[in-house]
Amino acid sequence: MNKILVTGSDGFIGSHLTEELVRTGEKVKAFVYYNSFNTWGWLDTLPNEILNEIEIFQGDIRDPNGVREAMKDIDVVYHLAALIAIPFSYHSPDSYIDTNIKGTLNVLQAARDLNTKRVLVTSTSEVYGTAQYVPIDEKHPYQGQSPYSATKIGADRLAESFYRSFNLPLTIVRPFNTYGPRQSARAVIPTIISQLFAGETQIKLGALTPTRDFNYVEDTVSGFMAIAAAENTIGEEINISTNQEISIGKLAETIISQINPKAEIICDEQRLRPENSEVERLLGCNKKIKALTNWEPEFSFEQGIAETISWMKSNMDSYKAEIYNL
Repeated sequence: MNKILVTGSDGFIGSHLTEELVRTGEKVKAFVYYNSFNTWGWLDTLPNEILNEIEIFQGDIRDPNGVREAMKDIDVVYHLAALIAIPFSYHSPDSYIDTNIKGTLNVLQAARDLNTKRVLVTSTSEVYGTAQYVPIDEKHPYQGQSPYSATKIGADRLAESFYRSFNLPLTIVRPFNTYGPRQSARAVIPTIISQLFAGETQIKLGALTPTRDFNYVEDTVSGFMAIAAAENTIGEEINISTNQEISIGKLAETIISQINPKAEIICDEQRLRPENSEVERLLGCNKKIKALTNWEPEFSFEQGIAETISWMKSNMDSYKAEIYNL
């Protein structure tokens, strides 16, 4: 049995990954962001039989001393801690550099010094920017179309340098747009659903023409775990994607039809990205992950949306639908 550390375990994907690792019998330490309220993010919502099996480490990914302490005696690190909201990165880019680049450097330095067996660094499809060709494979050029994506490109290249320079056994894992229960309202799917369940008949959105490749969160988690279990993934950059795309407009229409067909979509100017910053098309190629691992997506888009709607209906107290969440 490996001892595993999950950074960002208090967040959306991290909490699902932490939960699944415990369910499969792994010994898990959860790195959560320290706060004076002693809250552990979404981990607080897990069943006691799961939560009681998790070792909690409160810290800050920007602090190299805390990161090093958390990583002592750890075999495998899933590094998910990051700032991910694109609009917030426009006016607070320094915090993204500190968290996404320096935070990743802290993990890499500690892993090198502690001889950690495996490190999985979480990337994002946003590093590709608007598709120059589709489906987007791992050889696609990088485009920093937002401060967020620029910092993730920087973190990825740092990780690559540690593999090439120090033979650090790592993999760069690149999920396309993940959705599902526990996702923040800063993302488009919970934004649409929360407005509908709040009784809004005019659903405020930004651009409707961009397309995205949506992964249900349980498929993203199984992708991470499949990559970690395969030795031939070391030194690789690997997409997790469905190889399917849908426009934001069509996505919104699909969700509206299931909750309140009378609702209409309106454009909210503050939700629009600057013209050259908008990523117009993301459609991922998943041939590499299928070739290197036994991973296959299990959830159809229809199943994933149904699961998300059901969960959000019972958890609307976690959302402030009337506020634009950066």
